[in-house]
Amino acid sequence: MYTLFIQLEPLQIEPPVWRRIRVNSDCTLRKLHHFIQAAFGWHSCHLHEFQVGLNRYTPLDPEFADLQDDAQDDRRIKLTKAFKHVDRVRYTYDFGDSWQHVIALEAQEPSNVSGTWCEVLDGAGACPPEDVGGVPGYQDFLQVISQQGSEEAKEALAWAGGHFDPRLFDCRAANAAVQRICNNLWG
Repeated sequence: MYTLFIQLEPLQIEPPVWRRIRVNSDCTLRKLHHFIQAAFGWHSCHLHEFQVGLNRYTPLDPEFADLQDDAQDDRRIKLTKAFKHVDRVRYTYDFGDSWQHVIALEAQEPSNVSGTWCEVLDGAGACPPEDVGGVPGYQDFLQVISQQGSEEAKEALAWAGGHFDPRLFDCRAANAAVQRICNNLWG
């Protein structure tokens, strides 16, 4: 089992947004993508990419061949290989908003768990809303909603689903989301 610390845009987002997960070391990067999406609260409606050293891994799609000329299939590399010579991997979600996540390998331990397994151990901060505009758009969004009662704040909150607390993180809900993926064998 690997314990991974995943932080969204380190040093750029306040309050920090991070998750700590434990996952099988034979998990593929594609499965890890699904676990990250669930643990953070993303909706997996955009492209993604992992960067391991100089190598790039992504879902290969002929429609986006010009973006993927030197990329490899993220379903074909497992965490054991990805973390063989490095202790950090970069994960980008949504090439428009360009959300950068740093994934750090914190611990390795023996396990007798077989099959797809992941659990969320800890975390902090709410995941930014989809399509908010990356770091600058998120910072603008937070500034607007901080003006409680203003018409702009009401509109921004309505756009985000009615309520948004940047400090909110529910570990039980995040863990339930990754467990649904484990039970349904996604990825």
